[in-house]
Amino acid sequence: MSEREQAYTVEHLVTGREALTKAKRIVVKVGTSTLTYANGRLNLNRIEAIVKQLADLANQGKEMILVSSGAVGAGLAPLGFKEKPKDIAMKQAAAAVGQGILLHMYEKLFREYGHTVGQILLTREDSTHRSRYINLRNTLFSLIELGVIPIINENDVVAIDEVKIGDNDTLSATVASIVEADLLIILSDIEGLYTANPQTEPTATLISEVSTITPHIYEIAGGAGTARGTGGMFTKIEAANIAVNSGVHMVIASGEHSDSIQVIARGEARGTHFVARHTKPHMRKRWMAFGSRLKGSVSVDAGCAKALLQNGSSLLPVGVTAVTGEFHEGETISILFEGEEIARGMVNFSSQDIEQIKGCNSHEVAGRLQVQSAHAEVIHRDNLVVLR
Repeated sequence: MSEREQAYTVEHLVTGREALTKAKRIVVKVGTSTLTYANGRLNLNRIEAIVKQLADLANQGKEMILVSSGAVGAGLAPLGFKEKPKDIAMKQAAAAVGQGILLHMYEKLFREYGHTVGQILLTREDSTHRSRYINLRNTLFSLIELGVIPIINENDVVAIDEVKIGDNDTLSATVASIVEADLLIILSDIEGLYTANPQTEPTATLISEVSTITPHIYEIAGGAGTARGTGGMFTKIEAANIAVNSGVHMVIASGEHSDSIQVIARGEARGTHFVARHTKPHMRKRWMAFGSRLKGSVSVDAGCAKALLQNGSSLLPVGVTAVTGEFHEGETISILFEGEEIARGMVNFSSQDIEQIKGCNSHEVAGRLQVQSAHAEVIHRDNLVVLR
């Protein structure tokens, strides 16, 4: 067994899954391929099974939040489309019809099981603007306090590429981070993360647990989703990166099983479990790292990387080796070591200024920039989130 494979042993599974049984606040994301048949029409049996599981967990005192895809898919059949249209306006028209159909279905089923739901439609701007981020957080907490099950989807009717969150995997992880959830469950048409693509590699095996998201995890996350869905495994790993670094456990599992949500909540083996970090960053740091847009990156040397990862240090100019992209003071960037993202933070300098001061000592910064005084740090540790 290789070192990489040893990271996913069954011994980890026993202790890791126990944490899931204690999850109080749970976000469940359901993909389009789980909610619809191949012809685009809604899979009513599967939708009811999902609603029943969520309602039953809510009856146990759990706080449930549903992030649902399927608005565009639900609108295809009523509009006579045989597949998802490529034209943006037509796709948004399908979403406009489908959102009403989907919410009506959820509202009816949840009401039959004794629960009230509330719909929230989001765009990228709702998480990138700090004031909107806080307002969204307050609204979600209010709904949870009132015993309402929020149903969240990206607002595909008005969203364009510039304001789209990207996919509902990322959306669900962002929501889980915002509400400080204990567990995020992503249901799709796949059983979890495999050691290789199971469609092309017959010997590929399911990885039960991932304790650290390494570049290798991204490498083996190749492949795309179905024609009805948009999120392949790669987007789910990106979602896992947001979740675990926000202190949220995440499990990817197949939605084709009628009991996946309950099995996972009981701590039993199903899908792939991504283990959360022990500490949850402060709300402002979570927004900074996972809500705001990344504007660029800096690369650092080995000594700097060690100081950031092991000592919780600030990022000093002496450790910076390269700058990528154009950004301004106060924007959020990635910190890379050997091509791997190890942290994110809010910079004190523009990319142009960092180009001038990279590699120099802090007392030399003002002279390099020809100013009377300047920050000693490129990113202060109070504005920095470590991702490893």
